Amino acid sequence: MRQIPTSELIINDDGSIFHLHLRPEHIADTIILVGDPGRVEQVASKFDSREAKISNREFCTVTGLYRGKRMSVISTGIGTDNIDIVVTELDALVNIDLETRTEREEKRQLTLLRLGTSGALHPSLRIGDMVFARTSIGFDGLLNFYKGRNDVCDIAMEQAFIQHTSWNYLLPKPYFIDADRQLLAHFQRHVIEGITISAPGFYAPQGRWVRIRPAFTKMNELIESFVYRGRHITNYEMESSALAGLSRLMGHRAATICTIIAQRVALDVKTDYSPFVDNMIIMSLDRLAELP
Repeated sequence: MRQIPTSELIINDDGSIFHLHLRPEHIADTIILVGDPGRVEQVASKFDSREAKISNREFCTVTGLYRGKRMSVISTGIGTDNIDIVVTELDALVNIDLETRTEREEKRQLTLLRLGTSGALHPSLRIGDMVFARTSIGFDGLLNFYKGRNDVCDIAMEQAFIQHTSWNYLLPKPYFIDADRQLLAHFQRHVIEGITISAPGFYAPQGRWVRIRPAFTKMNELIESFVYRGRHITNYEMESSALAGLSRLMGHRAATICTIIAQRVALDVKTDYSPFVDNMIIMSLDRLAELP
C-alpha cells in the first residue's frame, strides 16, 4: 500500500492537517461550506450547541448539533483553488490514516453542501431566488489536472458548449459536472434547478469591465443563448465546479446552492443581501437535518 510522502500530505506538529488545522475528530459527516469566514458565524448561530471552533487563515470551522444532527460549517475563501485544498484535506481527514500515511480500506462518505451568492444570467431569475447547481461548468480548468476527469463529466454537453461558443484555445477547457443526485432530489422542492458557471475570477472572467476590457466581449451573450436539451445556463459563481468534480472523484456527495444577489441581464444588484442568505441557511439546515 502506498505511503504518502510528508511533502505530499503535510501534517502539523499538533497532528492537524496543514491548511485547515483540523484533526479527524473535529469534523462531522455533514459539512456546510461557505466562502466568507464571517458567514460561518451566521450558520453556526443556528446550531443548538457547539463542540469545536478552529481557525487558520481564511479557513474557519465550527462543529456542533442542529436538531440532533452533528454538522460542521467551514469557510473556504474564494475560488476553486481553495476548494481544491478544502475538499482534499477533508477527504484526507476521513479516508487517510494520518499516522501511517496510508489510505483506509473502509471509506467514509461526506456530505458537502456549499451555500453561496451568485449573479443571474437568465432573465427569469430574481434577486433572492435560490439556485441549485444541478450542473456546474468549470471555467477554471482545475478538474483537468485530475485523472478520471472524463469519467465523471458530461462530455456531450461540454462539446456542445465548446462548439456553440467557438471556445478560444487561450482559455482553460471547460468541464461540465453534475451535483449529487440524492441531494438534488432532497432539495428539489425548495430551489430552482440551474446550470452554474464557476469562473476563475470576478471581473473579466465573468464579463465585467472596469478599466481593462475583457478579451472576449461577446462571451456572456453566447452563454445566455446556449440551450442544451431545453436547459439554459442560469448563473455565475466561483466554486461549485471544483466541489462537484472533486467530490465525485473521491466518492463524496456534494452540491451547491446560491442565493441570487445580482441580475446581470437586468444590470441590477442587491448589496444588503444578508436576509436572503439567512433564508437559504435555515432552509438548508432544516433539509440537511432530515437527510439520511
